[in-house]
Amino acid sequence: MLEKYLLFMRRAIELSLECVKRGGGPFGAVIAKNGKIVSESCNQVTILNDPTAHAEISAIREAARKLNTFDLSGCEIYASCEPCPMCFGAIYWARIDRVFFASTRSDAENIGFDDSFIYEEISRPVRERSIEFKQLLRGEALEAFRAWEEAEDKVKY
Repeated sequence: MLEKYLLFMRRAIELSLECVKRGGGPFGAVIAKNGKIVSESCNQVTILNDPTAHAEISAIREAARKLNTFDLSGCEIYASCEPCPMCFGAIYWARIDRVFFASTRSDAENIGFDDSFIYEEISRPVRERSIEFKQLLRGEALEAFRAWEEAEDKVKY
């Protein structure tokens, strides 16, 4: 089985190299289930002008579409680099079973991809964050939460 893990990781790394040649970021990701690749992608932030088009996010979206489910339990993700906070969150929301990564976030920081400030911002109180966060219309927004609680046909996720 180790050989399959290495094969999937090598594919993620290959995707990261291909992406750089196309003008994208140096990150690749593969999602596998039952020993087979379900989806793969690379960082397309600059290619698509989409700050959320990270390799992991794009691979998760494609896997969910192909498997026709938001729950990717039973899947593994192979990332050429340790996932950033956004991708980290998406991996947990997708319920992916295992994460394999090659380079570290420190390696990424060394070439200008520093996301340590995001980890710091998350732990700060709302009023101390570098981007202003203002709460508005909480009472009105809670109506949707009440409707969700009362809905009998809701799909929990």
